[in-house]
Amino acid sequence: MLQYVEYAAEGQHKASIIWLHGLGDSGEGFLPIAPELDLPDELGVRFIFPHAPEQAVTINGGMVMRAWYDIKTMDLDNRADETGVRESAEAVAALIQGELDKGIAPERIILAGFSQGGVIALHVAPRLEYKLGGVMALSTYMCVPQKLAAEAKQSELNIFMAHGSQDPVVAMSAGQQAYSVLHKQGYQVSWQDYPMAHQVCYEELIAIRQWLIATLS
Repeated sequence: MLQYVEYAAEGQHKASIIWLHGLGDSGEGFLPIAPELDLPDELGVRFIFPHAPEQAVTINGGMVMRAWYDIKTMDLDNRADETGVRESAEAVAALIQGELDKGIAPERIILAGFSQGGVIALHVAPRLEYKLGGVMALSTYMCVPQKLAAEAKQSELNIFMAHGSQDPVVAMSAGQQAYSVLHKQGYQVSWQDYPMAHQVCYEELIAIRQWLIATLS
């Protein structure tokens, strides 16, 4: 099971948000966002911030760091190592199962991810046997988008996407390509972009908060 840090629910635990970090980061990187979002106590949201396993990353000279998969090239079509993505997807699915085992209904679980974490979130949710409450995909792209139609087990999915128009790491066009694939699949996808780089901005946090409250209420 993936190791993680958490931000406990206020009062009774009624919903869970599993938030996956980006390359070289850790669960602690996004932990401060939980109190900043200031979600209503009555939603009973528990935040879980898993740590990706440590592995060598080719584009970073083979340096070992936390990564959900290896990146061997910056070419979008081959950027995400499919084998690594599928291994991390299984680990995240096990984490979701842990929440189900606690009695949290799937529609009360949100899977969120930034950059590499967003790739995993977009890979996992459509392929699960049950429908999650929603997916939050931030500054990210898709792995093997051409395989989604054949592998998807969910016909409906609520997806929040956001991207920086000045992102030098994951071009906004990569996010827009993912949006197009997901929309074609028939999913309910919303798109937001902001004049920012590879990051999360204040205006985006406001939109995330609104979406989370609407989705979990």
